[in-house]
Amino acid sequence: MNKPRILFWHRKDLRIFDNQALIKAFSLSNAITSIYIFDKNYSHDFNTSSRAWFLGNSLQELGNNWEKMGSRLVMGEGDPVLIIPQLAKKIDAKFVFWNISIEPYEINRDLQIKKNLKEQNIQVIETWDHLLVEPLKIFAGNNNPYKVYGPFYKNLKSKMNLLGSYEQDKVGFQFKDIDNKLKDKTINSSGSVLEKFIKNIKFPGSNICPCRPGENAAETLLENFINEKKIYSYSSARDFPSHNGTSFLSASLRFGTISIRKVWNATLNLNLDLDLENQGNYLSIETWQKELVWREFYQHCLFHFPELEKGPYRKKWDHFPWRNNNEWFQRWSNGETGVPIVDAAMRQLNSTGWMHNRCRMIVASFLVKDLICNWQMGEKKFMETLVDGDLAANNGGWQWSASSGMDPKPLRIFNPYTQAKKFDPICEYIKYWIPELSKVSNSELLNGEISNLEKNNYSSPIVNHSIQQRLFKSLYAEI
Repeated sequence: MNKPRILFWHRKDLRIFDNQALIKAFSLSNAITSIYIFDKNYSHDFNTSSRAWFLGNSLQELGNNWEKMGSRLVMGEGDPVLIIPQLAKKIDAKFVFWNISIEPYEINRDLQIKKNLKEQNIQVIETWDHLLVEPLKIFAGNNNPYKVYGPFYKNLKSKMNLLGSYEQDKVGFQFKDIDNKLKDKTINSSGSVLEKFIKNIKFPGSNICPCRPGENAAETLLENFINEKKIYSYSSARDFPSHNGTSFLSASLRFGTISIRKVWNATLNLNLDLDLENQGNYLSIETWQKELVWREFYQHCLFHFPELEKGPYRKKWDHFPWRNNNEWFQRWSNGETGVPIVDAAMRQLNSTGWMHNRCRMIVASFLVKDLICNWQMGEKKFMETLVDGDLAANNGGWQWSASSGMDPKPLRIFNPYTQAKKFDPICEYIKYWIPELSKVSNSELLNGEISNLEKNNYSSPIVNHSIQQRLFKSLYAEI
């Protein structure tokens, strides 16, 4: 008896191993055709040079991995609402598998595709893959979604501890494929479409971006984070941007070149290996777990409150009288504000497509609460630049910084000079990204009082933090 033909659709799960929908598909049949679609309605991934670079190289490796397994990765360009039903019919698929997405556009798109496939008597099977816990399986009191991170973390952590150690599926798949039915201008083998895509990528930061594309690189990043014992110093080193103290796995998780389960399981295995004398290591591992759960929390928030994509969670912020000075915003974007820690961070972002998390909070606070620009301007800049740009995490982070989101603390303002003194005390990070200030004394950089003789064409601060802080608070009082 012939096994049913299956169409598997890769989205933000660019790997073969430990891919929940793929494992489920393979349990039903090995007659699988896989496809990735350059969705014309979701073009920000390939219009952002850093993410296009990460995506293109990850797809190249994914295609090679499919070939090693006896199949291939098909490429599509256009509207998935048309392409998925078209290809499913062309190859006589009985099932279409994919992993569930949580962004509003993706949810609406998938509903339309399911409707079209149902009309063709083709069954859709979708699976949760990119989250530790499904959004409909974790609730606060009265079955309401969580709106505060702390209680969410405690509940999720208890659920994950009950699950125990997780074994990654490492079974080598052997697939069957159909070649002679895939001749179409919107559907092609991976070669020509992907080659054209990669050829058009212009990302100068590919050699210095700390995030690395592909399934193999993601595994290596995780192994290095553990084997080099960075995870054991994470709680003390993670806030210092000049230190190599983080995992750099954010883009890998965003594109799904590694599973969140594998990452979380690594922390559980480490905890099992520790003895009572290593309490500091427990703390660092838990600190990293908390960062992973922040990612999870923002995904759940966007799933339950899709209106977050369009504006603030706290509606009073709709009435905030933003100044939105475009010249200031451009100088912030270019790293030319005259505030060294802010400019260093923005230059890191523009050069590498990535920014240290502590610096993300500093530059966000500065844009919103010093320059008094709408947080959505910064959110857009980040999504246009970040290699790990993700709607849920980016929106959640900006709303946290703006005090407009799900945060019990009503107002939080970072002093950029105090932040620099705490987290870049010898100005190593500042001087690396702003080389024209390399000979300026650390005290002048940290106080923001650089003499005209030493500025070396570096600009004076465009605003005074104390004055702008008072102005922001007065505007905030009005709402």
